[in-house]
This record gives sequence, structure tokens and C-alpha cells, in this order.
Amino acid sequence: MSVFASLVARLADLLEPFFHTSAAAAAIVLFTACVRLAIHPLSRATARGQKARTKLAPQIAELRKKHGKNPERLHKAVLELHAKEKVSPLSGCLPSLFQLPAFFLMYHLFSSQQIGGEPNELLGHTLFASPLGDRWADALADGGVFGAQGLLYLVLFAVVAVVATFTYRRTKQQMAASPGLPVEGPDGMQLPGAGAMGAMAKVMPLMSFATLITVAVVPLAAALYVVTSTTWSAVERAWLYRDITAGKGAVATAA
Repeated sequence: MSVFASLVARLADLLEPFFHTSAAAAAIVLFTACVRLAIHPLSRATARGQKARTKLAPQIAELRKKHGKNPERLHKAVLELHAKEKVSPLSGCLPSLFQLPAFFLMYHLFSSQQIGGEPNELLGHTLFASPLGDRWADALADGGVFGAQGLLYLVLFAVVAVVATFTYRRTKQQMAASPGLPVEGPDGMQLPGAGAMGAMAKVMPLMSFATLITVAVVPLAAALYVVTSTTWSAVERAWLYRDITAGKGAVATAA
């Protein structure tokens, strides 16, 4: 973790002439953007896989009619179809899995009082007077909801709510365009299609709003990572899936 701490500290030093006391916060946002840029090829591959699965929708619908009373046989037939068309049903999990180590590093970095036996100097950095190692509970204790720190969290919650609403609507559109197929959910996770698990499919898009809870309970530095990453995901998916039309299942050439 000391190597990771050095990386964040060096980025903060480079950005200090531009962001002054908020340089460490800017470094976290930049680091998050770099992580997302690094896994962008995986996101593009996921989009191609999603579009390929959308093209298989009519064949999967036929399989459901044929094997609807035999779930085991239906599952096997769908997997065989995916294998025949060289489409992976699990490809959408990869972007999320590759982000987890970076998030946990950020969480532990700003939750640790010491790094390598030395005081964690990064905890002294702030964003608009809010320490990057503090949580929402600390902000409420120091000024309340409308104090300086509380207002910063209100801004973060507002951003998350807007992104979550946008993601929710996009997910519902994808589910309508690709019934019975997995679609992209919050932050790159795959959600089951409406034909696969009806009740769960109605609930899972609401997972986008779970980010609000995450932002409230993790250190501010980790919250910045989450907000930046989910915002990137929403914009990225809107671009990569722009040619999937709700209700028509129209798919253009893969990205």
C-alpha cells in the first residue's frame, strides 16, 4: 500500500499548483480516470458482447418456447448457443472486477493512520475543508447537514442521484430492447434480462442508487473514487450502447 500512497502523493504534488489544498482530491479523481481509461478496452469488449447477445434474442426466444418446461435443458441450450456464436455470457463482469482492487486500496489508504510504520500524511489533505479520511458521520458532527463539510456531501449525493437515475432509465431501456438477455447495470455489472428472472430484473436496476449508501459510509477519498467511477460508467455506457434502441433491439456494428 505504501507504493500506492506514494503514487497518490506524487500526483497531488504535481497538481498542487493548480488545485492548491485540494490537490490530493484532484489526484484521486485523476487516478480514478486513469483506472477507467485502462479498463476501457474491457468495457468495449463487453459492449460488443452485449450487442452480440442482443442479436441472439430471437434464437433464445425460440429455445424458451422449446424448452420452457425444462429449465436445465434450456440453460444448457443457451450456453451451447453462446459457445457456437463465440459469445461469453460473463464478459460484463470483467470491468467491475478490475475496479475492485483500486477501490479497496483507496479505502484502506484513507482509513489507515499509519503506512509503513509512518504517520499517514495523506489524511491531512482536504477538499473544501473536509478531510479526505473523514466520513459523512464526521461531517454531520462538525457543522451538521448544512455545514461546510455537510454541503460537500450534499453535492456528492446530488451527483450520485442524477447518475443513478440516468443509469436506471438506461438499464430499463436495455432490458426492453433485449428481453431475456443480460444487460449492463450500475458500474458495469451485468443484470439478468426481464425474461430470465422477472422479479429480480425489476429490482436490480435500483442497485444504481445503492451508491448513495456507499458514499455515506466510506472515507471521503473513497467516495470521490466511487462518484467519479460511476459517473464515468454512465457516460461510457451511454456512448457504447448508443445504437441499442429501446423497444426495437436495433443493434449496429459492434463498437
